[in-house]
Amino acid sequence: MNPRRQKRLVAVSAVVLVVAGAVGLMLYALNENIDLFYTPSEIVEGKQGQLPKVGQRLRIGGMVVPGTVARDQKSLAVSFDLIDTGPVVTVSYKGILPDLFREGQGIVATGVLTEANYIVADEVLAKHDEEYMPPELAEKMKGIKHVKPQNLGGTD
Repeated sequence: MNPRRQKRLVAVSAVVLVVAGAVGLMLYALNENIDLFYTPSEIVEGKQGQLPKVGQRLRIGGMVVPGTVARDQKSLAVSFDLIDTGPVVTVSYKGILPDLFREGQGIVATGVLTEANYIVADEVLAKHDEEYMPPELAEKMKGIKHVKPQNLGGTD
C-alpha cells in the first residue's frame, strides 16, 4: 500500500474511533439522566415486560387516593398513595406541596424507586385544572371514574 494512503487510512480510522468514543460517552451520560414516565400499574406489573429497577430515577403519574395523605406534624414530610387502574404505589416527599395538591387529584412526581412499590420523590407537580391529565395516564384511565374530593369549606 502506498505510504500516503496508509497515513490517510490511519488518520481517518483515528477520527472515526474518537467520534465513536465521544458519541458512546454522551449516550452513557444521557442514559443516567433520563427520567422515564410510569403509571402505578406499570411500576408494579412492568412496562413492556420490564420492571423498573430499585434505585432507578423515574416519573410517576396518577391520582392521589383519598384518605391516604399522611403529614408529619413536625416536618414537611408527607406520604400518599397513587393509583391509576390497578395497583397502588406509595410516594413520600419532603417539602412544600403545590397549592393544587389534594386527595383525588392527579399529580406527577419525580423521584427514586426505593422498593417495588415505594418512591421517594424530590418533586411533586399537581395538574393545572380538573380536565388535564398526562396523555399516557389518560389513555390508561379511560372509562374509570374516581371520587372527587369533598369541599371542606362548606360552600360550593
